[in-house]
Amino acid sequence: MNIDWLREHCLSLTHATETMQWGDNLVFKVGGKMFAVVSLEPSARTHLSCKCTAERFAELTEIPGIIPAPYMARAMWVAFEDLNALRADEIRALISESYGLVFAKLTKKMQQELTAVGTKRKASTSKARRSKRRS
Repeated sequence: MNIDWLREHCLSLTHATETMQWGDNLVFKVGGKMFAVVSLEPSARTHLSCKCTAERFAELTEIPGIIPAPYMARAMWVAFEDLNALRADEIRALISESYGLVFAKLTKKMQQELTAVGTKRKASTSKARRSKRRS
């Protein structure tokens, strides 16, 4: 199973971080809160888990290959037993939605801190670009 595209998409989201947890799982977080979990074990029961809205949870769990996520279903997380249950673009959209839901639940202070870090990075990048143009 090739999970490189999942990892690439998760890390493309602003302020997303990656950690290894529970042995063989890549856990993607924003502000220290999980928004996606990808198993690296090919024989794992589930390959990807992420958060969704209550309405989407009901829709997705009716699709063969998608189940309520073990231990996390009460928080509206789904788990993919089969990554072919949805098209890749639909999975990317679901991960982006999960990221958005988790980011929205962060404290306002944490959201502002993350946004400020992003603004500082953009400003320093812009300054670097301007100084290169002058050279």
